[in-house]
Amino acid sequence: MIAPAGSVDRIAAALHANGLVLRGGFNFTTGNAPPTGSSGAPAAAVLLVGQAGAAPWPYFLRWRGQQPQAIANPLDTWSREVIGAVAEAFGARAVSPSDRPYLPFQQWAMRAEGLKPSPLGILMHPQYGLWHAYRGALLFEDELPIQAGETAPHLCDSCVEKPCLKSCPADAYSAQGFAYQSCLTHVRGAGGSPCRSGGCLDRNACPYGTEYRYPPEVQAFHMASFARATN
Repeated sequence: MIAPAGSVDRIAAALHANGLVLRGGFNFTTGNAPPTGSSGAPAAAVLLVGQAGAAPWPYFLRWRGQQPQAIANPLDTWSREVIGAVAEAFGARAVSPSDRPYLPFQQWAMRAEGLKPSPLGILMHPQYGLWHAYRGALLFEDELPIQAGETAPHLCDSCVEKPCLKSCPADAYSAQGFAYQSCLTHVRGAGGSPCRSGGCLDRNACPYGTEYRYPPEVQAFHMASFARATN
């Protein structure tokens, strides 16, 4: 069964009311072993939900001002509430990147939008650069009138200087991957003040999508969450 045409547009409009955007999707095929939908049957389709730039920030702050200060992961909680309400309205199951066991969000995103990872591991978007994120997904038990995106131009291939690998004081990113503990130690330490107040220096060094760059207060919020992480 295929969902009515126009349903994807209505879902996009409902998400846009909170600054979120649809980030593509696809119908699962035989052999995908999809997760379950709202009734427990295998999902037939997935829509990725995320953000471009910091568009959701004002909506999140308005919600945050009405919540107890002790919420451990407020942005995750807000995202679950917003995406969950849309899922309920359209007969879908909402899932989050932080759900356990983890779902293959990055693989879904690469398939949905045709993106590839940057040297920092963040998917490089041809318009948003590194300034985007995935906040959740909607799983449907009926097919949707959608198809996976074509492979997007990978801007990292034409970037010769790779400033994203030269700006971190702790050399956290390299061809060997992300040195998580080195980054965390630096951010928490006395020399990590620029990172804590303005965000990851490697990420900010990327020349693409700068018009979507998160404002310093948004980057500081995310870095504070990272600094609180347990080893």
